[in-house]
Amino acid sequence: MHHLGARIMIVADAFEQNLPVGEHGYIIAYDRNADNAFDYIIRVPKVNRNFFVPSGDIELEENILKLEAERIEREALIDYALATHNEELFKHVMNGGLDSIEAEEEEIAAELLSQADFIKQVNLRAWI
Repeated sequence: MHHLGARIMIVADAFEQNLPVGEHGYIIAYDRNADNAFDYIIRVPKVNRNFFVPSGDIELEENILKLEAERIEREALIDYALATHNEELFKHVMNGGLDSIEAEEEEIAAELLSQADFIKQVNLRAWI
């Protein structure tokens, strides 16, 4: 749940209320009614209106800016790798970096352990 006064961006219009998608606004209240589909009341200064919105229609502006910065950084690294013919950097960026390699190694290790456990269980049941 976002705090009051948080600067948000409108990312969707689930209930087709003619929300100004892409504009920023501020959370001015929570809608605590359990029978209501809306979670927040936001103020959009550009259109000078308040809107009732569900939590899926808004995102904190700092999160959106962070994602955009990561996307731009990745595109710049790809452009640099292509310009310098650095195939290793290009593959590294396109495959998601070290995080994906480490995740794959952990999955393989977990799979091997689960296979060993499976064989152990089969042998125990066969013995019984």
